[in-house]
Amino acid sequence: MYVETQYFTIAKYPDSFVLESGRTISPVTLAYESYGVLNGAGDNAILIAQGFTASAHAAGIDRRTGQVGWWDQMIGPGKAFDTDLFFVISINVLGGCSGSTGPASMNPETRRPFGKTFPVVTIFDMVSAQYELLKALGVNSLASVSGASMGGQQVLQWLVTYPDFVRSAIPIACSARLSAMGLAICEVSRTAIISDPDWHDGDYYGKTLPARGLALARMAAQLTYISGDFLDTEFGRNHAVPRKSTQSIGSEFAVQQYLQDEGQAFVKRFDANSFLYLSQAIEHFDLTKGLNCLSDAFAAVTSRVMLISFTTDWLFPVSHVHEVAIAMRDQNVDVSHVTVQTTFGHDAFLTDWQKISPIISEFLS
Repeated sequence: MYVETQYFTIAKYPDSFVLESGRTISPVTLAYESYGVLNGAGDNAILIAQGFTASAHAAGIDRRTGQVGWWDQMIGPGKAFDTDLFFVISINVLGGCSGSTGPASMNPETRRPFGKTFPVVTIFDMVSAQYELLKALGVNSLASVSGASMGGQQVLQWLVTYPDFVRSAIPIACSARLSAMGLAICEVSRTAIISDPDWHDGDYYGKTLPARGLALARMAAQLTYISGDFLDTEFGRNHAVPRKSTQSIGSEFAVQQYLQDEGQAFVKRFDANSFLYLSQAIEHFDLTKGLNCLSDAFAAVTSRVMLISFTTDWLFPVSHVHEVAIAMRDQNVDVSHVTVQTTFGHDAFLTDWQKISPIISEFLS
């Protein structure tokens, strides 16, 4: 199926969108794609919450670029998220750089890109903006909401913030808060970007972009998405394909060349400021904040929930996902936790889709 990204603006002047911090922003544009048809009752919608560096283009073939959606294997007629039955919608998050309002957007007051003047956004803010868009599109309730990694954090936030709007949820490869190791990796990535000579304190628009720092940040992050087993199987100690280079050392092995390629490809499609803002949102997400215990966060949840974790995911380990399941059960939430055996690590939701697809299909049926 061929698709086109669409855009919707909320909080137009004189209205404004109030962020969790208390700051406001106006207007807010959200890029989204939809697949399937919304029924008359407005209750057959499934929201796909995007991961950290994804876009609204989750399925189908982009009519403009010819690119296939990042979760195309999962969304479509007869697939796990069956568009013959459901109205599936994917939204680029607030703070992103793929069509939604973010740091690279024009500040209407200065007529210059926001850069570092863009207000801090949280997972709560992303979900609140999505809610406004869904209501504007005529969605009265969600049959389900699903997403992985940062997308999974959004799913958990949906359950907590709008418990009466969500009938089922499928959080994948996520937990109630990021581990210390995850926080440490975020610091490495952030330091890589702000140490780039072309960083210019975030005001690099119209200048040379901080490509080296952003590429390095992606390389560090990429190592959290995959497992050692995957790298050993895929690359081992194989040597890289020789390339013309002025470097006398480095990138000698195939795995090193793989990381270099990942970094270089990433800088062509992502904004460094968005990387910083979204990674900060991931860091600050903590469902235990202000509560006595995690289970208190799920006191109002009435949805059916299926948590999915991966055996080789060390960014959001199985034990951390299990902690969420236990907390939900303490509140008598109808929750199941499925752990998928895989060598692909955290990114198994993208690469091992054949294993999770039937699990999701059965849950939604």
